[in-house]
Amino acid sequence: MKRNTGGTKLENRAWVNDALGRLEKEAARSADTHLLHLTFDGFPGIDFYFKDEAAHASGSLKHRLARSLYLYALCNGRLRKDQAVVDASSGSTAISEAWFARLLDLRFTAVMPASTSPAKIRDVQALGGLCDLVEDAGQVHARAREHAAKGACHLDQFGLAERATDWRGNNNIAESIIGQLCKETHPEPSWIVCGAGTGGTSATIGRYLRYRRLPTRLCVAEPMGGAFAEAWRTGDRSVRASRATLIEGIGRSEVEPGFLFEIVDKVFEVDDAASIAAAWLLEILLGHRYGGSSGTNFIACLQLATEMRKRGETGSIVTLLCDRGERYRETLFDIDWLAAHGIELAPWRHALKWAIERGEWKLP
Repeated sequence: MKRNTGGTKLENRAWVNDALGRLEKEAARSADTHLLHLTFDGFPGIDFYFKDEAAHASGSLKHRLARSLYLYALCNGRLRKDQAVVDASSGSTAISEAWFARLLDLRFTAVMPASTSPAKIRDVQALGGLCDLVEDAGQVHARAREHAAKGACHLDQFGLAERATDWRGNNNIAESIIGQLCKETHPEPSWIVCGAGTGGTSATIGRYLRYRRLPTRLCVAEPMGGAFAEAWRTGDRSVRASRATLIEGIGRSEVEPGFLFEIVDKVFEVDDAASIAAAWLLEILLGHRYGGSSGTNFIACLQLATEMRKRGETGSIVTLLCDRGERYRETLFDIDWLAAHGIELAPWRHALKWAIERGEWKLP
């Protein structure tokens, strides 16, 4: 096969420079997401902050990751002009990647489990992306590699998430949080809480906290039986999830390459019904609907606050609102769907009410 000529290489380099410029302009236009503040009667002296990542143009925390993955592919020479792009995703990352593909005039395919929320599939398609739906969720990575073997650039969120983002600054959610807290009562939070999908967000936050020499600790909120929790406890990266979860985006069935256990201080496992009940409560508290992983994070915040209160500690806890709840209107926010999956919210709603009023999280 004849190698590219120098002229072709120069033409592609010009396209890469243009693409990088478009991403830089988009980042400047995006500014930052809000850090929302709440207090609860049951937890005096403890401030709760919610980083509203759903406010991104593509609707989720994964907007930052998608931008980083495109930058990583471009700067490493993996993405060329007119090349197709592919990634395996259950939804939110795919939506953000499709959004950036449209910005860069690239063809994008999302390899998704067939069980992905219909609204997420529609969102990818509305952005011009294609959805390759796979019945066996365990085969999405293999299918993405098949696309890559045919010439597509594999963005590979699960393989590259923890290295694609510059955890010391650029596009860094941790830097944003700490900067926004600088004038608050407790500018150095006691805890930051996030979930673990690719592991990229927890890796970025944990590394940044150490880089800045902050006393803040990192907690991962995990669906009950998820692989991250068991591997974190045992140090065994070969473990698999002991149960499936209804919470999309987190609760991985196996330990992903980006999961860094050494920088996580605590892991809380959360029942799916508790996560969903908490997502419903967040809509009441904040006036907007957020996805199930935001509810998982909120439950972990209440558990941490309960421990702090028992020790007589004050301080702040920060967590993430990961994506727009409208994407789950046909699933997590649909009464018939919940009933079909055996989810009963009433006991968990009572537990949540007790927690925010009495300062104690306990199982119903």
